Amino acid sequence: MSAPARLFAAGTRRAIHSSARRLAEPAPAATQGVVSEVPVQKPVGGFRGGIFGFLLGFSAATALGVYYLQQDSKITTGLLMASVSELQGSTAKITSHLDRLQTVEKDLAALKASVPQKEDVTKVRGEMKKVYDGLHLELLDLRAHVWGVEQDVQKLAKSDSVRI
Repeated sequence: MSAPARLFAAGTRRAIHSSARRLAEPAPAATQGVVSEVPVQKPVGGFRGGIFGFLLGFSAATALGVYYLQQDSKITTGLLMASVSELQGSTAKITSHLDRLQTVEKDLAALKASVPQKEDVTKVRGEMKKVYDGLHLELLDLRAHVWGVEQDVQKLAKSDSVRI
């Protein structure tokens, strides 16, 4: 067993002392070696890592948000275009209905202009009544005249039959 192992195994403790004289002495040249400089590593640190993580997360969230916003805008644009085309179709239907209504209104106005009014009908009815009454009077006059001629013919027929 080695000496230090024996010391620890025995349970004894020994303090390490060095004198001031020994500390002041330079170390022997044989024990001193040339050691190259250790490169100093800059620690990434929590602050720089936090900023980097924040910027990385923020840019990823922004990119994802922009992507979803573009998708939503594409969908809404499509819906808007469908709505506009549907509106154009219904506008065309309404325009055709209005054109038909205008032609019907023109025809109705022409019919109203050609249809006689109530005053015109009563006026024509009165004139027709006058004409009818006039014809009736002429018919009665004609019957009276024919009756008179018949009476004259009968008188002549009786008088001529006796003379034979």
